[in-house]
Amino acid sequence: MSLAIKDDEVDIVIGALRSDLTTFMNEWRPMFSQFHLIIVKDPDLKEELKIPEGFNLDVYGKPDIDQVVGSSTSILFSGYSCRYFGYLVSRKKYIISVDDDCLPARDPKGFLVDVVAQHISNLTNPATPFFFNTLYEPYAEGADFVRGYPFSLRGGVKCALSCGLWLNLADYDAPTQALKARQRNSRYVDAVMTVPAGSLIPISGINIAFEREAVGPALVPALKLAGEGKCRWETMEDIWSGLCVKVVCDHLGLGVKTGLPYIWRTDRGDPIASLKKEWEGVKLMEEVIPFFQSVRLPREATTVEECIVEVANAVKERLGSMDPVFARAAKAMLDWVKLWQSVGSSSSRSSAV
Repeated sequence: MSLAIKDDEVDIVIGALRSDLTTFMNEWRPMFSQFHLIIVKDPDLKEELKIPEGFNLDVYGKPDIDQVVGSSTSILFSGYSCRYFGYLVSRKKYIISVDDDCLPARDPKGFLVDVVAQHISNLTNPATPFFFNTLYEPYAEGADFVRGYPFSLRGGVKCALSCGLWLNLADYDAPTQALKARQRNSRYVDAVMTVPAGSLIPISGINIAFEREAVGPALVPALKLAGEGKCRWETMEDIWSGLCVKVVCDHLGLGVKTGLPYIWRTDRGDPIASLKKEWEGVKLMEEVIPFFQSVRLPREATTVEECIVEVANAVKERLGSMDPVFARAAKAMLDWVKLWQSVGSSSSRSSAV
């Protein structure tokens, strides 16, 4: 893919839940070496990180997190949520985030998939959330709008979030993976599509990119399960965050895309053991989805921060009495907005970046 990417416009954020990143970094070297990396170490990880040389990067650990946000709110960044600290301190236009158990994938012709180039292409081309194009991404090479597509909508809207997919170990929940223990995803679908306005999507934080100023505050580390663990099966933080950002994008007239690029996700963890920890989240989704389907934001909410405050207040009012996890999530969302305004906004002080 020929795409002029300015290396000073991209930060690659990696949440480190394992100490030895040698293989991960070396596998990604062809794509990551020209960009600035932000590696955030899980505050619960005791071992020192092993990172090979040859990268332009900043590494943040628990002392850095405590210093920037205070020890009282640093709990927001444990486990997979550590990546959100990278979102907070970045000052680049685009952020690409990949889990540390993922490696570059290859397309059906055997070529390495350039995750950075594809994500940036998704974000820099408009999205079409208000009318579905049956040839999917109309701005892709060799595609266009189909007959009957209104010319008044062909300019599209800003794409704020790009959600990539996974080969090998797909992002199933623990019950599905436990039932289909040997199933692996080998289907490479060469397509990108805009998620229609009004439709929710289970956004996985494993392989995403976004325009920071457009939706950064909406990617919020809020929903913490009581028994949350260190495997993706045992978390719902990214699903909750994705529901928040989709509602905000719909309200503000922004687009969300899904499809390419693919990454290769390595096997990690035991879905049967994780099932006990994630089952709480599986049940909670039956309450969460109807809520997000029905939530409506007021016209007066014109910024991402204002939208998240409105969603947080609605969560507290409508879900808070159902389960303590929702009340905690509402408070975390409000804390996150305050943090973004004091630390994460472009006008606030730059950290160590």
